[in-house]
Amino acid sequence: MVRMLLVATALAALGAVAANAARAEKSPRVSFTETYLKNGLRVQLAPDPSVPVIALHVAYRVGSKDERKGLTGFAHLFEHMMFKGSENVGDGEHFYQIFTAGGVMNGTTSADMTNYYETLPANQLEMALFLEADRMRSLAITQENLDNQRHAVQEERRLRLDNQPYGRSLERIGELLYDNFAYKHSPIGSMEDLNAATLEDIEEFFETYYAPNNAVLTLVGDFDSKVALQLIEKYFGSIPRRADPPRVDLTEPPLTAERRETLQDPLARLPHVLIAFKTVPGNTPDHYALEVLGSILFGGDSSRLYQRLNKELELVAGIGGYVDERIGTGSFRISATVRQGREPKEVEAAIYEELERIKRESIAAWELEKAKNATRFGYYNAIRGAQSRAMLLGSFTVKFDDPNLINTRVSKLDAVTARDVQRVARQYLHERNRVVLVTMPAAATSAAAN
Repeated sequence: MVRMLLVATALAALGAVAANAARAEKSPRVSFTETYLKNGLRVQLAPDPSVPVIALHVAYRVGSKDERKGLTGFAHLFEHMMFKGSENVGDGEHFYQIFTAGGVMNGTTSADMTNYYETLPANQLEMALFLEADRMRSLAITQENLDNQRHAVQEERRLRLDNQPYGRSLERIGELLYDNFAYKHSPIGSMEDLNAATLEDIEEFFETYYAPNNAVLTLVGDFDSKVALQLIEKYFGSIPRRADPPRVDLTEPPLTAERRETLQDPLARLPHVLIAFKTVPGNTPDHYALEVLGSILFGGDSSRLYQRLNKELELVAGIGGYVDERIGTGSFRISATVRQGREPKEVEAAIYEELERIKRESIAAWELEKAKNATRFGYYNAIRGAQSRAMLLGSFTVKFDDPNLINTRVSKLDAVTARDVQRVARQYLHERNRVVLVTMPAAATSAAAN
């Protein structure tokens, strides 16, 4: 009987390997080429004549992790400053030119990087390149623009964090989880640091990080590669290379005991529980196992936590989570809004019970496959779009120096086994490695005072 069981297990494993190999052969691939300009700009071209647009993405290797104490919020501030004009482009003209040509555009800032992107009809490629190159070369850094965008960022902070229920909690969880300043503070910055920023500080930040040798330009869509490369050389080639920026030490000490805090929130109407576990850098085997584990625990209405805490026990009004992938130490986070009449401690206990169950009991093959299918579907759906394809290529390059990850990421997820999922649950999702932040609605008198 034991021998038959071992044979059956081996055959099942071989079958899974064969299935993964067959799936890999059928997986869509993104074809692209890479080159460097003499000034260090890394250029990626992924022509696709099946879409009638071009998607341009410029990623800079700078995020809030590169900021210093007392000078936070600069990476995000620059995301705004980059739309305030340059030598040959007026204030607000970048928006005007893109929108009137039928395009869309934006920028984002994270702990690890800052990116700018636009999608336009294919015949607007030269204009898109001109606009991006002009602000990389000659951004209009003036006191007026600094004051204007400083206030814009502060208003964004009020809108997204300070005047939102649980807004401060989302910021505080990172401060509790991390010890290294690089990841300990929020990308949006503090009011005090933004007020203290000088024009000289801003000029130094631009000179340090907004250089061609600190950027990756990715182009996806309907274009001729030879013509596109000539235009990129025309507009970007003469921008001077600058000294390579200093790289930040992202070393993060492990947690040795649970950290716990309770916040009073005058805007909250229900208690809220945030649980974060310190994990591993992105694009590592354990990260992919944690991605699959996350899908099992909180990936949609069929997930374990939703079914148990919402449907069966009726403890929560909402529950979810995400696996935060970073260059340095990432995290595994679970978020739950406590249902009226229930207590945060009940919610916590039920979450920990589900975590212990996954550590104790082997995951069924169907559940593992469901989680992989959901993750695979989400990823393939993302690379269908020209702009999201460009963003993934650029982001994988900046964060992991591996643009071909766009073609190998799914195979890394497919390689995850049930044993891997159980192992990372046991290794990372335990009491000594967690931070718990409970947010309670403030008393009526406290709310009135605020």
